[in-house]
Amino acid sequence: MFNLRYPTIFILLLSCICALHLPAQNKAKDEGFISIPLQYLNPFRAPAANWKITGGASADMDKDEVLRTTAGSGVLVNLPDDKNRGNLTFQLEHGDVDVELEFMMARHSNSGIYLQGRYELQLFDSWGVKYPTYSDCGGIYERWDDSKPEGRKGYEGYAPRINAAHAPGLWQKLHIAFQAPRFDAAGRKIANARFLRVELNGSLIHENLEINGPTRGPAFPGESPLGPLFIQGDHGPVAFRNIRYRLYDRAPAGLENLQYTVYQGDFPEMPDLSKLEPVAGGKSAVLTQETARLNEKLLLRYTGTLKTSGSGAYRFDLTTFGSGMLNVNGKTVVPFGYWEQHGQADLPAGDLPFELIYTKRDNWFPNGLALVVEGPGFRPVSLHALSSLAPEEPEKPITKGLGAEPVILRSFMDFSSTDTGKTHRIVRAISVGFPEKTCFTYNAGNGALIQVWKGGFLDATPMWHSRGDGNSRPIGNLLLLEDAPFLFIAGQDDAPAPDTVAEAAAFRLLGYELDEARVPSFQYQSWGATVSDRTVAEMDGKMLTRAIQIKGNAKQGLHCRLATGKNIEQIAPNRYIVDGHYYLYINKLSIGKPLVRSVNGRQELIVPVSDGDRISYSLIW
Repeated sequence: MFNLRYPTIFILLLSCICALHLPAQNKAKDEGFISIPLQYLNPFRAPAANWKITGGASADMDKDEVLRTTAGSGVLVNLPDDKNRGNLTFQLEHGDVDVELEFMMARHSNSGIYLQGRYELQLFDSWGVKYPTYSDCGGIYERWDDSKPEGRKGYEGYAPRINAAHAPGLWQKLHIAFQAPRFDAAGRKIANARFLRVELNGSLIHENLEINGPTRGPAFPGESPLGPLFIQGDHGPVAFRNIRYRLYDRAPAGLENLQYTVYQGDFPEMPDLSKLEPVAGGKSAVLTQETARLNEKLLLRYTGTLKTSGSGAYRFDLTTFGSGMLNVNGKTVVPFGYWEQHGQADLPAGDLPFELIYTKRDNWFPNGLALVVEGPGFRPVSLHALSSLAPEEPEKPITKGLGAEPVILRSFMDFSSTDTGKTHRIVRAISVGFPEKTCFTYNAGNGALIQVWKGGFLDATPMWHSRGDGNSRPIGNLLLLEDAPFLFIAGQDDAPAPDTVAEAAAFRLLGYELDEARVPSFQYQSWGATVSDRTVAEMDGKMLTRAIQIKGNAKQGLHCRLATGKNIEQIAPNRYIVDGHYYLYINKLSIGKPLVRSVNGRQELIVPVSDGDRISYSLIW
């Protein structure tokens, strides 16, 4: 909520207050999803013979429409042939819905998922496509009208904002938030369907996109409040796993019988209201801070009824420009605290007692009160009047773009571990972007290649806006690696490679050198060795190749860590796939032999190194 309308010192002060008092985020937003079991084909209506349940899937990077499978369960695979090319209809009928799934495309393969059997989101091997269209992966396919002239039969297709597609044979993540069309009591359509939000591999590719009617090749004519999920199976091989959905089929929670009471005074803590005399009060049609009619030294209390249509976990997001608390059904859901707070409660269906407290001590910032609730069967809904929270003035983004030669920017970088999910700040991050729109971030404090991405370069707004905090963010389709030392000493007890630089490593950054193409080679010393580390985009940006040279009297037992993950599978000599998310091809090794070892439920791809060794490997995603 902070912006340039308020003094900078106020922003800094409230940031510190929120950091001290903001409760940990809960998992309510992840609840309510139902997984579709993939042990048998029972969740589907009369599946054709091209649909199978398998234990795994893999694709050949060099062969079109080749998808291999392994025995077992958990993966849904389409393997069409000349006789069997049927589409797949789910038993599930849905209106408003969130759908999450992972999918794998064979090389040059084609498929699509239809919401309500009518609105197609395209699945396609679009790896490396620079200018995606509606027919590329993540596109909303065009509509079709045979009565129109040739060349104009197709219309209203929507391309994804960016090409977030990964290489064939890699598992890709899709999240769809869909709103069904609306109909009146007479059956007339009064609102079009919408793709509220579509994310592909973590990148937002559509937002609040209105669809005027069914796209080409729907399973059913016309439109309806309900319809089944439907997957195209007549084009090419594709695999799916971890399919789950969340239905939004209940009326949202709402407030009724609101009464407000205003008290005047300085309230640093929650007072005993029975001992105070109100200065104003009455009925209110909506929840709003405007009933207070004061701008400082105030306490505004609302009571009323929260109507819930179903039992389950409810999440509340309370914003108070000052302090506040929330009680529902006789229990404190959000304790008395500052600014933005979050709480969760398991509530029954029915009419529940509701109490909200808002206090404000100072007048050098505006009043503000907002309450958002999300619960079983409905999306987040605002319970406050729009006028109760002053509209934000959006910050003008400050970005660092790509050019005709590599660009380099040093900044802080907030990094989320793929293992623990925890976020920490890297203070010696150096990001490099290539004209091919492929980029990486290097941790100059431990020699780690921590993340790679395709798209733009960096959003530097957090670093350069106002006083800034030194942090920048990647723009594009991000693949997280690991923030851990590249070089380490492997012990005799098969202990995992360390996550931090050992003091004995005597790590020392020597800077970087630019070659004629202005590609940096990072130089550092560690474990007695001097390291030159260079990463460059190749194959028109489809991959990054990293080359490392080791010189000097390196300590015995020195190894380099090329990858870590839950599962590292060797798919060919010197070729690996890591967690199904990226390929790693080893191009050159002077002496050491690569080893995949399992330690503490994780796997590491490591190579022993010594003086004079040269290592080169490529990342493909």
